[in-house]
Amino acid sequence: MLVFASQYATQPKKYHAMQQFHTVIIGGGPGGLSCAAALAKKGVKVLLLERKQHLGPKVCAGGVTWAGLGAKLPPELIERSFQTQKISSPWQTVTIRSPTPIISTVNREKLGQQMAEKARAAGATIISGVTVREIHHKHVVTSTGNFGYGFLVGADGSSSLVRRYLGIPTTAMGIGINCQLNGKFNDMEWCLDSKHFGCGYAWIFPHQDSASVGAYVDRRSMTGKTLLNRFHAWCTQRQIDITDQRPRAALINYDFRGYGFDNRFLVGDAAGLASGLTGEGIYPAILSGETIAELIVDPAADTKKLQRLIDKQHRHQRLLACIGRNRLCSTFCSEAVVLGLRTGLIPINTLEMG
Repeated sequence: MLVFASQYATQPKKYHAMQQFHTVIIGGGPGGLSCAAALAKKGVKVLLLERKQHLGPKVCAGGVTWAGLGAKLPPELIERSFQTQKISSPWQTVTIRSPTPIISTVNREKLGQQMAEKARAAGATIISGVTVREIHHKHVVTSTGNFGYGFLVGADGSSSLVRRYLGIPTTAMGIGINCQLNGKFNDMEWCLDSKHFGCGYAWIFPHQDSASVGAYVDRRSMTGKTLLNRFHAWCTQRQIDITDQRPRAALINYDFRGYGFDNRFLVGDAAGLASGLTGEGIYPAILSGETIAELIVDPAADTKKLQRLIDKQHRHQRLLACIGRNRLCSTFCSEAVVLGLRTGLIPINTLEMG
């Protein structure tokens, strides 16, 4: 089977003869980088190919749950940590408090750069600014040359070329849209506003000297244009000035249909492991990348952590299906969630992937 990429990039260095690698990873996000580092540490000859020139930047709120990933990150990558979460709906507001941080914010570019440094230090080969043009059974054709592989890992995001090569459809997608506003923001907020976002939500995630302000919805519930218009209306209602901003959007794949296909694997958004309910994807990407690396080295490796994440991802899908039936159902369920959080009947970690 042959798949062609639609965009082409250039890379100064050309590889005329085919180079052979034990594992080729397509995609340099957290999933691909964690997989590359874990494999390289085991002595595996691994190549990571990334379409962008610079690893790290992505449309993302930059939030990581403390239980899932935040506590494991180096302190210099944490911009701010929050022991409180303000969650509101049209009828009620609750502030969740914890003796330890609930969610921290990170700079995605710094996170990606540090993960890339670790992967390189472990022995992984990373080539950026290269486009994969064709995928074959045992090699890939790129804008810099051909690379053979024994194992192939697709870590190339929600519009994964590797996923298409495997013939796996994608129907369940979310849309995230955000702006990065300069200034000091005090509270981390989640706004469950069914009038504007149906079964989705808006957020304010403070970083060191700025904040990610954005919204997330199920793509089946509204178009990107509708989301943009409603996001503008919500910002106006909240007196958040984004007139000089150009909101950025990204698709989030939560259509999980498996991660292992003979000698080929999918991780993170390429596998559809993000939460359809919240759009959380950094922790699922890193956990799946590390687990796939273990499976490549040892097919009998323990996958219990990944399976628990998959089980939670499925629960999020079922809850999303219930909430998103219609506007009335979205309103009722949103109010029920906030009430459950207020009374303690719903723990905050129910909404987290970690």
